[in-house]
Amino acid sequence: MAEALDTHDATTQNDVAPMACCGRREALRAVGAVAIAGAGLTACGTSADDVADAASSAASGAASAAGDLAKKADIPVGGGKIFDSAKVVITQPTAGEYKAFSAVCTHQGCTVSGVADGTINCACHGSKFDIATGDVKAGPATSGLPAKSVTVGADGISVT
Repeated sequence: MAEALDTHDATTQNDVAPMACCGRREALRAVGAVAIAGAGLTACGTSADDVADAASSAASGAASAAGDLAKKADIPVGGGKIFDSAKVVITQPTAGEYKAFSAVCTHQGCTVSGVADGTINCACHGSKFDIATGDVKAGPATSGLPAKSVTVGADGISVT
């Protein structure tokens, strides 16, 4: 039985060796390159969170120009879109009218979960807020979502 195990182990080792993608030197070079890149980001004052947020924004295609959070085309008329990383919800109550509110529910601080049927909805406890005003439409929240300042450009929307 021991011989069968030894033969099997030898076969497994032989099967794995040809699959190796790179030698020790190449692996060490790759690790060194990653370490240098990380040190460069730290030296520039860029944190891992900043890099992750930038990658998330780029991946979503939301930013059309410097400072824009969303493209106008990404915000449906009568609806909206939540931007978790910015803690903002942008709505378009009527065609061409854009509003923005804090995405943090005033009831217990959950991030709102969706926009549907004319309301911004919090899944934590069921609060609903008007997409045009941020006012409470259904509790348990007792105060509306704070409004944010919206700037609409040719194609993009920025929020402050």
